[in-house]
Amino acid sequence: MKITLYFGSFSPIHNGHLAIAHKLLKEKLSDELWLVVSPQNPLKEEELLWPEADRLAMVQLAIEGKEGIKASDYEFHLPRPSYTYQTLLRLKQDFPQHSFNVLIGGDNLQAFDHWRDHRKILDEFGLIVYPRPGYENEELANHPNVTLLNAPLLDISSTEIRERLSKGLSLVPLVPQKVADYIQTKNFN
Repeated sequence: MKITLYFGSFSPIHNGHLAIAHKLLKEKLSDELWLVVSPQNPLKEEELLWPEADRLAMVQLAIEGKEGIKASDYEFHLPRPSYTYQTLLRLKQDFPQHSFNVLIGGDNLQAFDHWRDHRKILDEFGLIVYPRPGYENEELANHPNVTLLNAPLLDISSTEIRERLSKGLSLVPLVPQKVADYIQTKNFN
């Protein structure tokens, strides 16, 4: 089975993440998509993240009933910080019957050469990239192991959601109702 891994902090997951996931599956670029909740992104400050168990719970709520999409806590059980290539090697070892690739945004592609073992990720696993306005990396975009996903360009960010939350504004236009309800019960700021 071909599995695409969509790594993220998902603090919180939002409708943009879900639209990209649905488009990937609709285009039949993968058999399954795993939303891998990263406990600590080496490129982000840890204090900006909500607790990992809550982020995983929100991903699970967001994908309820959505065929072909799974929530994964795989990186919760690996040394921290977790690096994508090391995670891919462990997944390959634990699930030899599957092949894996990685879904990233154009913003990540632009900075991809800063990732640890980025060439190995590209050469051994491959990338699916969804465009983001203003972010381009011609050299990598033309690599034979890079597939461009013609996904909708939704201008939604987890930062914007947290800002709306701090102002007491509704989150429902940006996140699924179940995720908004979960955030309300947890009193996240």
